[in-house]
Amino acid sequence: MTATTIANRGQTLAFPAGFVWGSATAAYQVEGAAREDGRGDSIWDSFCRRPGAIVGGHTGETACDHYHRYAEDVRLMKALGLAAYRFSVAWPRVQPDGSGPINPAGLDFYERLVDELLAAGIAPYATLYHWDLPQALEDRGGWTARDTAYRFAEYTVAVHDRLGDRVSTWMTVNEPWVSAFLGYGMGVHAPGLTSSVDAFRASHHLLLAHGLGVQALRAGGAREIALTLNLAPVMTPAQVNDPGLVLSPADAEAVGRVDCLINRQFLDSALRGAYPEQLLKIVDRIAGLGHIHDGDLAAIHQPIDLLGINYYTPCVVRSGPGLPANPAYPGTEDIEFTGAYAPTTAMGWPIVPTGLSELLVRLSHDYPEVGLLVTENGAAFDDTVSGDRVHDADRTAFLEGHLRAAHSAIEAGADLRGYLVWSLLDNFEWAEGYNKRFGIVHVDFDSQRRLLKDSALWYREVVQRNGLRKERPRRPTLEEVAARAGVSRSTVSRVINGQGMVSGEVRETVMHAVNELGYVPNSAARSLVTRRTDTIALVVPGTQATGEDPLFSSVVRAAAHALEEAGKQVTLMLAGSPASRRRVEQYVSAGHVDGVVLVSNRVADHLPGVLSRTDTPVVSLGRPAGAAALPYAAGSAALPYSTVGGALSYVDADNAGGAVAAVEHLLARGRRRVAMICGPVDSVAAQDRLQGYRDALRRDDRRSIVAVGDYSRMSGIEAMRQLLEDDPALDAVFAAGDLMAMGALTVLYESGRRVPDDVAVVGFGDIEAARYAIPPLTTVHAPASDQALAAVRLLLRQIDGGPVSSVILPTEVVIRHSS
Repeated sequence: MTATTIANRGQTLAFPAGFVWGSATAAYQVEGAAREDGRGDSIWDSFCRRPGAIVGGHTGETACDHYHRYAEDVRLMKALGLAAYRFSVAWPRVQPDGSGPINPAGLDFYERLVDELLAAGIAPYATLYHWDLPQALEDRGGWTARDTAYRFAEYTVAVHDRLGDRVSTWMTVNEPWVSAFLGYGMGVHAPGLTSSVDAFRASHHLLLAHGLGVQALRAGGAREIALTLNLAPVMTPAQVNDPGLVLSPADAEAVGRVDCLINRQFLDSALRGAYPEQLLKIVDRIAGLGHIHDGDLAAIHQPIDLLGINYYTPCVVRSGPGLPANPAYPGTEDIEFTGAYAPTTAMGWPIVPTGLSELLVRLSHDYPEVGLLVTENGAAFDDTVSGDRVHDADRTAFLEGHLRAAHSAIEAGADLRGYLVWSLLDNFEWAEGYNKRFGIVHVDFDSQRRLLKDSALWYREVVQRNGLRKERPRRPTLEEVAARAGVSRSTVSRVINGQGMVSGEVRETVMHAVNELGYVPNSAARSLVTRRTDTIALVVPGTQATGEDPLFSSVVRAAAHALEEAGKQVTLMLAGSPASRRRVEQYVSAGHVDGVVLVSNRVADHLPGVLSRTDTPVVSLGRPAGAAALPYAAGSAALPYSTVGGALSYVDADNAGGAVAAVEHLLARGRRRVAMICGPVDSVAAQDRLQGYRDALRRDDRRSIVAVGDYSRMSGIEAMRQLLEDDPALDAVFAAGDLMAMGALTVLYESGRRVPDDVAVVGFGDIEAARYAIPPLTTVHAPASDQALAAVRLLLRQIDGGPVSSVILPTEVVIRHSS
């Protein structure tokens, strides 16, 4: 034993001996080669061809080109010291039609991959189904058809016969809840169906496929078998920070019902051989029980060695009397899905590491017969490549927090045997396309260049020491960079700020130290050589910060992140009361900040005008009342990026043009009585959308039918009821906000009107929940994050002496099933 090992033992939160460290990917997300070597179409190939289904129209046809670059990727895994690699086998690559003849070329690829892994000392963990069902099987009913489970068992035999002598760990189906309820119930994943009945049938048949697959693997002599589930502790908002809180009877019932749907539906059937009675009552009410045959639960309940756990965020709910069911969770009437009040990832998922501890301890307590393996855990953040480095400190902090939670669970008795980070590579992130990056290895999708992120280098150290440093690592300081480079603090600051009086040799030495230490410049480093404060005020009207605005958090987060990436310090200032507004005015006028991003609430307000008269550059997110509107391209959904001069810069979406496009879409579909649920009359954005609505109808000689809401779902409900009472014959509704449109869907459902057959509905904003409405909501995509980034660019340009200008970004209609 070396002295270093002895020293590390006292400094490390060590994991058990033999703990497995690895990473994970999925075939459709990384392989590419979608049309090579006899591979057939999968449901995801078909889904990606559906207009509007995937952000940016992206597909997995090339992805990370892992099919051709697997050897390079295995070398990366070896360099990181990984002991295991979880990959999935693409069913349509092995059986193009989902049944019948095997495609030898498809299995050849997985044989090459497995051999490469074994030669590198990495254990292959094979997942047999990670969502890429052959389209030929979907054409025969997919997972709603019982026969698909038996075809899966045949496919399992074929793969195990070829690879079983080298693959020791097998995983049957991945996240059956996602496949069933997002694919068949919500329509936001392949195959894109929207039926709660089909979702429950698909869920049962996926579990049956698991059981039949386990039987086939056991018969073939498989040594270690796992089922992989997306599991989440279910809790109320108050329990996020106080897990021991005693709940009211109503909240306890809500938590128990949702836990039954997302967790126990799969855990109890696979590990106990029975569905919870509460679940059966829900399924019977919605879908009937005819698809559950005698003997099915015995077939599903097969002994397994490991339970794979995919954990990202908890499920946070509370009692919500009068609310309709969440379409992702049929049977959840009278329950509110609130989300946790916590920092979020780029996916908008709250970061709650303690949820992993709670989940692992509970699983070992309730299901002690099976070992646990974290098969997915990771996060998407907005990464930036700087030279040959990606300083993804947020991801490193996310992974460290969750590994500390996992270690805590082990100390509390959880039988956790390994951890596989999601994901090895940036990849095709399903409905999000290539816009969200989960990898610890950066992938340039144009050149396919791989680049280890800082999180990968950190993970390599964790693997090497089989644990975490007891003390969280401290970020290096400016003084440490100066000491490493052998120069003064001011010299380092000059290099960071791009000052020209530093020689090339000194600059190279400093940047080497910066990269070696992973130093991230802060405002103190920059202000050494400038009179600027390098601080930006993010000014938010207090009423907006606490109101019902789903786009608000994404806009603020994107603006803050972009400013921090530019080396700016961000000061968040609320301006909801007269006193707080005076403080903002005084603070800005005194020169405490270099600039202001004003998250405008788009109503009459003197603050934008007051701030614009200071010497400090100001950019408003949203056109303030009184500012001239930029012209829109009438009748077009795509307005070119444009700028004009003005006393106060602002960035906004093309609200009027987006409304024109939405109404023209409805008219083109044959709708003749198109009503509008308008936003607040003092909202500039609502006024512009109302104007676009009226202009489109006027050109078609149609009359306006308008009700007013306040951007909330409840106001949409009230406005829709008024519209139906005033004009029962209307056949389309355009709402100035998605939440109001979703309220309209609720009323139409309650009144027995079919959407879109009887009444079509279009919203505005493209919030994430719009995809999960029933049916998924057609809406106008207003690029909220892009607006924030454009505002930051305008502000930084003005700070550097550039012109005052404003920007309108284009909008487009995203067509889904509601129209």
